[in-house]
Amino acid sequence: MSLKQKTVSGLTWNFGGNFINQFVAFIFGIILARLLTPREYGLVGMISIFIALAEPFVNSGFSQALIRKKQCTRIDFSTVFYFNFFIGVICYLILFFSAPYISSFFKEPQLTLIARIVGLIIIINSTVIIQNTILTINLNFKLLTKISLFSSFLSGLLGIVLAYKGYGVWSLVYRTLAQQILNSAMLWINNRWNPGGLFSFRVLKELFGFSSKLLASAILDKVYFNIYNLIIAKYFSAKELGLYTRAKMFKDMGSDMITEIIAKVSFPVLAKCQDEPLRLKNNYKIFLKCTMFIVLPLMFGLSAVSESLILALLGDKWKEAIIFLQLLAFVGIFYPMSRFSVNLMYVYGRSGLVLKLEILVKALVVPAIIIGVKFGIKYMIIAMIITSFIGFLFKAYYSGRLLNYTVWEQIKDFKYGFFLAVCIGIVLFFIGKIGNLNPIVTLLIQIFTSVIIFIGLSEILRISEYMFIKGIIFEKLNKGIKK
Repeated sequence: MSLKQKTVSGLTWNFGGNFINQFVAFIFGIILARLLTPREYGLVGMISIFIALAEPFVNSGFSQALIRKKQCTRIDFSTVFYFNFFIGVICYLILFFSAPYISSFFKEPQLTLIARIVGLIIIINSTVIIQNTILTINLNFKLLTKISLFSSFLSGLLGIVLAYKGYGVWSLVYRTLAQQILNSAMLWINNRWNPGGLFSFRVLKELFGFSSKLLASAILDKVYFNIYNLIIAKYFSAKELGLYTRAKMFKDMGSDMITEIIAKVSFPVLAKCQDEPLRLKNNYKIFLKCTMFIVLPLMFGLSAVSESLILALLGDKWKEAIIFLQLLAFVGIFYPMSRFSVNLMYVYGRSGLVLKLEILVKALVVPAIIIGVKFGIKYMIIAMIITSFIGFLFKAYYSGRLLNYTVWEQIKDFKYGFFLAVCIGIVLFFIGKIGNLNPIVTLLIQIFTSVIIFIGLSEILRISEYMFIKGIIFEKLNKGIKK
């Protein structure tokens, strides 16, 4: 199978499978949100901050280093596996003994036990980083997707049953733990890789030259994306953190999910053509333009339908999350641009440059936090939009220099996606203002209208990104029919 065929196959499975997976998780999430309260989600959100901060230490950037490496040996994988597991155990022990202090910090007595149970996923996840890395290098997203869907579905059912029986916050705790256990077990059963007794400090040292800067960047990234949760939990309440995290969930399902699906496939693909500058640039532009063509209309549309979406799916007890979602959608616009810029710099081995940029960009979080504490969460999100835009400009400038692809050229390449986004956003906003309609009816009308506008204008204007995506879909459908 050629690299192009592997790429298309990887994108198809990763996108289609993740869409189904996210849809299943979304449905379970809606049911759970109706059974539980914002405060219960906020309690789990508090602990999730510390779980997220442990992730970069456990991975330590070795996964990306292995993907970028042209030829990986068995001892490479085994060495990183044992290192990941060791750091995972250390991080869990730190969390275990810190749990009472975390509970005291947030003034929530339940958090001690919750932290010690949920924290087990740090160790569980550390055992499958290499399994995921091997499958990613081989572009085997078909297996990754099936495993993810299986674990998400069963754990979701467990969470609903427990919530219905009155387990409250523990239904979220056990659901999270069950999902990671199932995912880990299925990866070990299906991938059939084992570390053996191989370990080499030489390999660790060799990989660490590249991964150390990724580690520092990842730590800054995790701190940046979780510091807002920490500030909300500390200076506001568990309820408001729950409202914020639910709104962020909807934003993440659009911008972050699509970006991560494509970025996960694009990184190994771009790494394979790192010695061919023209081919690398063409592939990079295709990935970036197609992603933004989807994300821009999606985020503008999400902001416009926030009210009907929250009321129809979650109910009146979540209505305070509407304004958060309306604003967070615009934060999501800049995530793909920044993510792909960083990916490109990693392909070129410029992890040091990424670290410097992360330090510069993440420093902007300080004024956003001050604004949030002083004026409220809404104004903090507005500050996040501004800092996200500034961060994109910096990263796009330096990544563009590597490809001779200026910031202005990048922005011009998003023109069709932006045009569709504005059209969809304006129309959906006015539909939402029609009075006396049930929120569910309003939401269905908005979704149907957005699809008509998106496809209709794309067909009329023969937009290249749309035609490219359409060609891939029809190619896969035709092959499926012939089989």
